[in-house]
Amino acid sequence: MSQQLPDVQATSPDVSVGLNRVGVTGVEKLVKLGRTDQRPIVLMAEFDVFVDLPSWRKGADMSRNMEVVDETLEAAVAQEVYRVEDVCGDAAERLIDKHEYTTKAEVKMEAEYVTREQTPESERPTQSTADIIASATATEDGTHEEIGARVTGMTVCPCSQGMSTSRARETLRGLDVEDEVIDEFLEEVPQPGHSQRGHATLTVESEGAPEADLNEIIRVARDSMSARIYNLAKRPDEDHMTYESHKDAKFVEDCVRAMAEGVVEEFPDLPDDAIVTMKQSNDESIHQHNAHAERVAEYGDLKDEVNGED
Repeated sequence: MSQQLPDVQATSPDVSVGLNRVGVTGVEKLVKLGRTDQRPIVLMAEFDVFVDLPSWRKGADMSRNMEVVDETLEAAVAQEVYRVEDVCGDAAERLIDKHEYTTKAEVKMEAEYVTREQTPESERPTQSTADIIASATATEDGTHEEIGARVTGMTVCPCSQGMSTSRARETLRGLDVEDEVIDEFLEEVPQPGHSQRGHATLTVESEGAPEADLNEIIRVARDSMSARIYNLAKRPDEDHMTYESHKDAKFVEDCVRAMAEGVVEEFPDLPDDAIVTMKQSNDESIHQHNAHAERVAEYGDLKDEVNGED
């Protein structure tokens, strides 16, 4: 006859303080992302799973948490899913059902996502990567889901470029070039400015699944910077990226505003209370520090601002 083991987790703690998040992090699982009329994409995803813990309970049942994660995510691998945020939502709702003491459950997921592209001038096939960010929070009032991505691009500093433009103008005047010709030249040939590798993060959160396609989110984030970058680049491609980035020089703040404009343009059906998070971080090339800007706003407020209705 086997001895019944005590459930120490269910006993009262020595200090009666509740905890906002208790769970497991860094859980790796394969998730199969379906595509219409194409083979599914298999993602190696990493999950963080949390529940809240009341003051009267010593600990969360970690084995039960892992059981729920395994049940949910193994099911997701067995059958294709079309929205990765729904995987997080299903897991969060299962956590609420499985833990009678829990009032809130959170599931977060990140995975590397590969897209196929063509280089801009040589038109050679290449790949680009983005980090998928998905999460869900479930309570007795419902489930909020979030979907988004973090991408890398290129930016050029307008201030630095402005100084180079002034230098070029004075040099051309010293060579007796007419001002009209100088203006035409500077319009056609953007002057140098110091460049950075930029990191744009864009997420959308709403009750239920956000009405925002992952690939469109990635596109909006990439296009918010001065130029896209590519894993493969022949010399004509390098020339294209250099020219395009200097033609569209942007401060870190401009990138966030460009994201806001892109969200309003590409996702008109988002509910007004959807939460949009936009972040831009630039790895400075001539400073030891980096530049950062961000905005978190309800979609309705963002739409009014972009349309000049604030």
